[in-house]
Parts: sequence; structure tokens; C-alpha cells
Amino acid sequence: MTRKTWLITGASSGLGKALAEHVLARGDQAVVTASSTQATTELASRYPETALAVRLDVTDAADREAAVLAAEKRFGSIDILVNNAAIDFVGALEEQEEDDYRRLFEVNFFGAVALTRAVLPGLRRQRSGVIVNVSSMDGLASLPANGFYSASKFALEGFTEALWQEIEPIGLHAMIIQPGSFRTGIENRTRVSGEAIGDYAATAGAFRSMMGSLTPEMFPGDPDRAAEAVYEAATAPEPRHWVVLGSDAQRRIGVKLDELRTEFDAGRDIAFSTDFPGAADNAVL
Repeated sequence: MTRKTWLITGASSGLGKALAEHVLARGDQAVVTASSTQATTELASRYPETALAVRLDVTDAADREAAVLAAEKRFGSIDILVNNAAIDFVGALEEQEEDDYRRLFEVNFFGAVALTRAVLPGLRRQRSGVIVNVSSMDGLASLPANGFYSASKFALEGFTEALWQEIEPIGLHAMIIQPGSFRTGIENRTRVSGEAIGDYAATAGAFRSMMGSLTPEMFPGDPDRAAEAVYEAATAPEPRHWVVLGSDAQRRIGVKLDELRTEFDAGRDIAFSTDFPGAADNAVL
């Protein structure tokens, strides 16, 4: 079997690290990247022939270019890009600091977009490859206190949905991974942004108050099992477009889809009432 070369962002912890370890254990090659190389260098040292640790701040253009060049120089090409790097700040939309939510978008959305665009020329030349964009259950079902994080993932999902329609005719694929709550230590990396506003105590405030009492047992997802699922999805002969991971994600997204269908069906007459008479027959989409 031909080895695949993966470039994985955010590979120093969490799902990214679990996926990198799984990829390498399966015999594939991996460029494991993170803004700090301490953990990725240790991982790469265990697989000296098939792993390369590269410092990559996904918001830095020079880092992105260098990572792609390093991958191509070491392994010849990139077959699978996994945009996994992400950060989160919690707080009501009115509470959060602008610097925080702009930084969040730079990492979660614009960094993934830029790295995808950097990798696509090589994938187009070889007429094969997969872009794996790690979203979240929050990328389809938003919650109070997590609105900016959700918005960044909603944006990533819209980008990815357009992407796969553009690249599938030339032999490439793109997919969205929607994980739920996994035991990745995310509770220790998530930060509160801004000063609390009393009027949001019952909504965003309730989420804020949980932050100090979260324990791993509250997260049902197993990162190692998730890594195996992502590996199988990305290497499938015909990759799926959406992959939900975790029972909580399946439940929350299911509720959201039911709500959307109910609202969609209830609004049918209103939707049709706003057309010019007879114009629906000439619609371009």
C-alpha cells in the first residue's frame, strides 16, 4: 500500500496529536505542526523515517509557506491536509473583547483558508488529495457564550462546502469533521473573554460559571477512537462530506436539523409569496 503524506495542524495536543500518532502508527508519513514544537518534536523522534516536526503558527504567512515547502522537500508531496488548529474564548457576544474574537477567527477560519490555498496547487498538479477541515458540533448548532467560536466554525463549514464542489471534478476531495466534546484537555485551554454582564447571568453566565468545574469525565469522546474514525474517513475511496464524532454531537446536531426542518416547512408559503409571479421557472439556482 502506498504511504500517504499528511500535514496536520494543531498536532501538539488533543485530536490533532491523537490523529498524528494514529497516522504514524499506521505507517503513513506525517508533517506534524504546532505553534510550539516541544510535543511534536518528541512525537517525530519516535518515527524518524516518517515524521517531520515543523513549527507552524497558522496565522503567519511565512510559517505556512515554510511548512508546505518543508513537507514537499521531505516527502515529495502532501496527500491529506488536516486543518485542526483552533482556539476558543467564551463569553456573551457583547462581553467578549474584540482582540480575542478577531484572533479566534484568524486561527480557526483565516488560517485554515490560507493553508488550504497554499496546499491546493500541489494537490491539483497530482490530481489527488483530501482537505480535512475540523469543525465542531458548534459549527452547526450554536450555544450562548460560544457564539464567536461557533461563527468561526460556521464560516469554515461554508468554505468547505463550496470547496468540495469546486475540486471534486478534478479528483480532489474536501470534508468537514464535526466533533463533540472529547477528552483532549480543552477545558484547560479555553479562556474567558471580557467582563461579565449581569443581564447574561442565566445564559452565557451559566456557561462561564462551569469553566472552573469541568472535569474530563464530563467529556464523552475518546480522542484515540476519533483519530481512527478520521483516518478511515479521509482515506476512504469516496470520502464523505460530513463526519460527526461523538454521541453528544450526534444528539445536538440532530436536534438542530429537526428544528431547521420544522422552521423550513412552516415557512414554505412565505418563501413562495415573495417571488415575482412566474419567476421561479427561470431561477438560476
